Amino acid sequence: MRKILVLVKREYRTAVRTKSFIIGLLLAPVFMGGSLIVFAIMEDKVDTSDKEIAVIDHSGVIADFLVGVADERNTNEIFNKETGDKIKPAYHLTVLDTDLNNPTDQLIDLSGKVRRRELHAFIEIGPDILHPGENQEMSRIKYYGENSLMDDVREWFSWPINNRIRQLRVEELNIEDEAVQDLFSWINVEGLGLISVDRKTGSVQEARHIGVAETIIVPYIIVFLMFMMLMMSAIPLLTAVMEEKMNKIAEVLLGSVTPFQFMMGKVLGGIAVSLTAASVYIIAGIVTATQLDVGHLIPYHVLPWFFAYLILNIIMVGSGMAALGSACNDNKDAQSLQFPAMLPMILPLFVMMPVIKEPLGSFATGLSLFPPFTPMLMLIRQSTPVTIPMWQPIVGLIGVAVFTAFTLWAGGRIFRTCILMQGQKPRLGNLIKYAIRG
Repeated sequence: MRKILVLVKREYRTAVRTKSFIIGLLLAPVFMGGSLIVFAIMEDKVDTSDKEIAVIDHSGVIADFLVGVADERNTNEIFNKETGDKIKPAYHLTVLDTDLNNPTDQLIDLSGKVRRRELHAFIEIGPDILHPGENQEMSRIKYYGENSLMDDVREWFSWPINNRIRQLRVEELNIEDEAVQDLFSWINVEGLGLISVDRKTGSVQEARHIGVAETIIVPYIIVFLMFMMLMMSAIPLLTAVMEEKMNKIAEVLLGSVTPFQFMMGKVLGGIAVSLTAASVYIIAGIVTATQLDVGHLIPYHVLPWFFAYLILNIIMVGSGMAALGSACNDNKDAQSLQFPAMLPMILPLFVMMPVIKEPLGSFATGLSLFPPFTPMLMLIRQSTPVTIPMWQPIVGLIGVAVFTAFTLWAGGRIFRTCILMQGQKPRLGNLIKYAIRG
């Protein structure tokens, strides 16, 4: 045990005393949250160039209204009232007569104008838009553009068109204005948590609003913190062991320690590094959240589970990476093995949203009890506002512990066999044989 601790101390000091560790500690959250930061900065940075849009109205009752609404928008909304700066693009609508003889040629000509940047887009309104019949083609509203799905102009058209259709239908039915307001009054359904009773005072705790932050953002932060720690401590073990093998350092160390002690020293050193980094991030996060008055969003009950899963996950992944590194003879071998070995870490990231949406569903429950996925997916489920049955995290933790012990045992046998082996390619069949036979 003393020799293992010496190796752990060596690995830890080697890691944390480097400039790369400090830089990585500072930059990792920036890279992970960079998209959110850029989104927040660029949210108000919109293209303010004017948009020319052609309108073909086969119904004859919508186009003039659209022109009026667009002119009103251009007058009241596109300039900042305080600074006078232009903050939105103007929409200039041109109403075209329908070419009854060659309607297809008209659409082709307009498409060409869009490609030549003479128009931003054009919209075609069906003749039966006011009272759709069985022929749905006659009541369609078609917006043509090069990027129509993400186009703000297309989204803007939805409100004035549907508002005008409602107005015309109400006029036909001779309904009074007061009744119209009640008819189209829209009431949102508020998302609230559950009512609870304070155990100390017995007072009723009112249900509070459940926002995007605690439903989505908090689970994302926790699982990405886990991913960052693995990338910082467990994944580099593959190349670190391979380099020490190539540079004959392993041969020198194995003169004083056993292969298993050598491997455990590296894995436990990685745990020490990750616990240091995780503690820094969590303490900084708690302080920042408290200063921003959002400390109530932190799931403190999840933190002990986070550290337990983090330690087991690093042992599980780290022992596997160290074993694979011992089987590699050059960088090409390491690159061919690294991605398949990382799949158990990457795959949970692809199913995060379904798990967050239905944390009690059979899909989320089943995957979170699969040991390689448990550390990430169980933490996601526990970080949501939903109450997870207590037996599931316990069973998941036991499953991870058993699987980690198996990975450590198999990885140790591979490491012992391959660390001094030279010139043999790391084939899957051979690695399985080494794990079974030792």
